[in-house]
Amino acid sequence: MKLYIKNMVCSRCIMVVESELKKFGLHPVLVELGTASLLENLQKDQEQQLNIKLMALGFEIIDDKKSRVVEKVKNIITDLVYFNDNQLTTNLSDYIVASIGQDYSHISNVFSQQENTTIEQYHILQKIERVKELLVYDELTLNEISFLLHYSSPSHLSKQFKKVTGITPTSFKNSKEQKRLLIENL
Repeated sequence: MKLYIKNMVCSRCIMVVESELKKFGLHPVLVELGTASLLENLQKDQEQQLNIKLMALGFEIIDDKKSRVVEKVKNIITDLVYFNDNQLTTNLSDYIVASIGQDYSHISNVFSQQENTTIEQYHILQKIERVKELLVYDELTLNEISFLLHYSSPSHLSKQFKKVTGITPTSFKNSKEQKRLLIENL
């Protein structure tokens, strides 16, 4: 049985969900961002009980097709920005189509309806949150961050950062209140 799970955004999420599934007496075969494959099938009441446990940890079992598509897109983008060094060999829409296997206009419409934003805007928000994270760590220069996240230039990164946050990366870095958003709230 395959479960689709909302708000799995990092490797720690995978570990937590896998641990919770085992505590529940299940046998996960594979747990990845947004999904968990189990050896056994769950009855509806078992799935509801599991969902309650997962919700207490900030996750949620998704059972409708539109929400699954949205969660897949979010996981693809999160994976690109945080784990694959944002390395795209094609444009984002082609990458998403190849990963999900559906028509991009359908994916885009579903995402926009469910999230009230476009896939491209969501991708930009994720990148800006990653920039904030890297600025807070203070280990990389803006040039290095720009290169890491595949911006065309530090100037392009700065313009996009200011457009999204209202302040420059330097102002953010020097600010005593460096506010970052939780990935699952984007």
